[in-house]
Amino acid sequence: MNPITPILAQFPALVLDGAMATELERRGCDLDDPLWSARVLLEAPEKIRQVHADYFAAGADCAISASYQATFQGFAQRGLGPDAAADLMRRSVRLACEARDAFWAEAANRTGRPRPLVAASVGPYGAMLHDGAEYRGDYGLSVDALMAFHRPRLAVLASAGADLLACETIPCLAEAVALARLLDELPEVWAWVSFSARDDARTCHGEPLAECAALLGAHPRIVAIGVNCTAPQHIPGLVRAISAATTKPVLAYPNSGEVYDAATGGWRGATERAVFGAQAQAWHAAGARLLGGCCRTGPEQIAEVAAWARG
Repeated sequence: MNPITPILAQFPALVLDGAMATELERRGCDLDDPLWSARVLLEAPEKIRQVHADYFAAGADCAISASYQATFQGFAQRGLGPDAAADLMRRSVRLACEARDAFWAEAANRTGRPRPLVAASVGPYGAMLHDGAEYRGDYGLSVDALMAFHRPRLAVLASAGADLLACETIPCLAEAVALARLLDELPEVWAWVSFSARDDARTCHGEPLAECAALLGAHPRIVAIGVNCTAPQHIPGLVRAISAATTKPVLAYPNSGEVYDAATGGWRGATERAVFGAQAQAWHAAGARLLGGCCRTGPEQIAEVAAWARG
């Protein structure tokens, strides 16, 4: 059964969590590594579990696993073979499930909210390149080549115990098509697809997001379509564009408004964290039903979204 349908039937919104990697950095983890947050899977997995726990405590209805940057190719560059890489991918899902199960075991945590979900993060091909390509989508790869890249990790993550896959920060239609076709090879797996966008209407690669949503909306096991890791000011227009093109639920989990500079490895620009909760209400009014945060957001912002969603 579609895992988000029962929640959306009972609540006005499904609250997603916030950033993982930048939250780990805020807590002192060194992510200056091509593996990014996947490095912590190797070195300090308990810190990942704690971030998940803090998001559940803040009100999140869904944890997104720390597997965004976890790929066979990336782990191979660190000297890890396929078996070890697959074990780490499964670990990312297990940590989120452990945090969820411990949270839900406390009776006080079950009042007025659904049992939280766990979504296994599937980052884009560009995340493995570690050069910001997930915000450009200029891979020069065919759909078949992208399928070949994603196929083995999807197989591992799909069998790791998550409720669904979170195919996120997808910058171009070709990669979204590749992921949708791979779902046809995994007949009992549900997924959402979330794009990164350059403005109020287009993916980072330049395709009209409405056209992408219309195409993906026909897939029976894509449970939601949306946008993430995009500046908050673009979200209302993007949500409206998706809503006009499909009847699928729309998700929105933007970044804080700051921009990641791949050349320097730092963030620049102004943050909108202080008004994040209020903005989430506008995203919901535009049509989004799954709401959360991406880079540079944290439990404080998710608590604001949850307080409104369950108000």
